[in-house]
Amino acid sequence: MSKGIHQQHGLESINPYVPGKPIEDVKREYGLDDVIKMASNENPLGVSPKALAAMKAALPKLNHYPDGANYEFRSALAEHFSIDMSQVAVGNGADDLILELSMAYLEDGDEVVVSRSSFPMYDIYTAAMRARMIKTPLTSGHGIDLNAMADAITERTKIVYVCNPNNPTGTIVHADAVDAFIRRVPESVIIVLDEAYYEMVDSDSFPNSLAYVRGRRKNVFVLRTFSKVYGLAGIRIGYGFAHPEVISTLFKIKPPFNVNGLAQAAGIAALKDSDFVTQSVDTNKIGRQVLCRELDRLGLSYAESHTNFILIRIGLNASTVQQSLLKRGVIVRPCRGYDLPEFLRVSIGTPDQNERFIMTLGEILAS
Repeated sequence: MSKGIHQQHGLESINPYVPGKPIEDVKREYGLDDVIKMASNENPLGVSPKALAAMKAALPKLNHYPDGANYEFRSALAEHFSIDMSQVAVGNGADDLILELSMAYLEDGDEVVVSRSSFPMYDIYTAAMRARMIKTPLTSGHGIDLNAMADAITERTKIVYVCNPNNPTGTIVHADAVDAFIRRVPESVIIVLDEAYYEMVDSDSFPNSLAYVRGRRKNVFVLRTFSKVYGLAGIRIGYGFAHPEVISTLFKIKPPFNVNGLAQAAGIAALKDSDFVTQSVDTNKIGRQVLCRELDRLGLSYAESHTNFILIRIGLNASTVQQSLLKRGVIVRPCRGYDLPEFLRVSIGTPDQNERFIMTLGEILAS
């Protein structure tokens, strides 16, 4: 009698990551022609024009394997951020680098510390390596409590993740708090400062995290992405900065061609597209202000956002409201999976998309 195939026990506790619902799925499911997606924090202005042109120019070369060492791409990042190339890693999205860090540094029974209600890929890759996730509560303002995270570190802790700005809350931790936290964390623990949304932040108190890497601090890893401000979510490019010893460790386990040729070309060109970055940041800032003003008018509370999304408290009927929006062609992110069942996360869109969301939400709440 066959005993069947048994999965490794780290997978037993994993709930697969569920991304935002695609527009085409909603159109088919509800018979709609006009659907807007405000669920995945994508750039509403589209793709960096310089990146798009570079990808078109690279198309005839797709018969060749890409550069497995990503030499030109890593060189461009090093030059752009004034850092040594030995301190630069790139991946197939930022989550690829989170997986590589997990594979390189976690073993059975190790511990990872993260704030409650943060990016779920930390949980998934920690569990896959059969390590234990330790979660600390948010502050009363939906922020990350760095003191609680530092208190949770034990001799078994290998990695701590500080998502700054935090997804899905949009809140930030300030430079002085981050500096105090880093001083408390043992040098044997890797501190991942996940800054996927850092370009969107409009605060003088946001930390200069690259200063730790430039200073050759061995246990700080700064993680960023091209998905948001450059509009390259569909091509998957993440990058990180760390001590050369950490980067060389990741090189031992990364897939040989983890960043494809189009992505490398796009990333190099996007770094030169400062006009598109400025336009994206300005559009986001204006849209965020408009949405916050309209949410105030509707009497809804929300977390203070430093990103291209807003976490909105709807109440016990949040899932019902989310489904009602879906039926009317407005896709937003439910937050039950983030342990925030009374909230919806809404990406900031174009002026027309923002207006449609507010109008539709107002009608649903009024009914």
